[in-house]
Amino acid sequence: MSVSPAQDPNREAVITVRGLVNKFGTQTVHDNLDLDVWKGEVLGIVGGSGTGKSVLLRTIVGLNQPAAGTINVLGTDVLHGSRKERLQVEKQWGVAFQDGALFSSLTVLQNVMAPMREHLNLSPALMRSLGGLKVSLVGLPPLACGKLPSELSGGMRKRAALARALALDPRIVFLDEPTAGLDPIGAAAYDDLINELKRSLGLTVFMVTHDLDSLYAICDRIAVLAEKRVLFEGPIEGMTDIDHPWVQEYFTGPRARAAQEKS
Repeated sequence: MSVSPAQDPNREAVITVRGLVNKFGTQTVHDNLDLDVWKGEVLGIVGGSGTGKSVLLRTIVGLNQPAAGTINVLGTDVLHGSRKERLQVEKQWGVAFQDGALFSSLTVLQNVMAPMREHLNLSPALMRSLGGLKVSLVGLPPLACGKLPSELSGGMRKRAALARALALDPRIVFLDEPTAGLDPIGAAAYDDLINELKRSLGLTVFMVTHDLDSLYAICDRIAVLAEKRVLFEGPIEGMTDIDHPWVQEYFTGPRARAAQEKS
């Protein structure tokens, strides 16, 4: 029987966050937050409104400068390391934001090629070939390569954003509310895609989500943000035993029961 990365005694932390403090003016969002992300796992980040789930993601990938703390990704101190060290580790992660954040004036293929142009010294023909492979990898038809984001459905835009996140063959993928706005069938198909990519590519997935179906379907472990830190973490099966009002309401309500029955 296979062992979850979170249960493996020889597990390797690919992301280590210690003592993280995030402030916006007088508001403290995170205060002394600690978190480990294990190699090969899908970690679901959950929490109530205002707990800073997306802020945590953006801080780890360098889009938000924290007030204090350390962040180590793949052995590199991303807050205090050299620019060269940071650029090297940035090539090893990909990010897909909630709305896709695709360049509106570029085609899908051009969007996927953008990270290659920035970080790799490849011929245009090779980049086009590799970009087409990434588009195919996320389940989009070849015809999608020449379309603008405005010509795609919401589900197709999310897959295009994922293709761009995979452009540099990353070891870690960050997903911000990946199934938000999708119908149940589309959301389930996206979950299946993430599961398949995790297995086939050996990805580690850091996923901010409120989608209970996704949590039950693909997450190895859950980290609950509350009271300005990671209050609880562990397998989803143990969440119902945690004596905390938000956790109880979230993981024992009717939607949670329905999601559990599907899994």
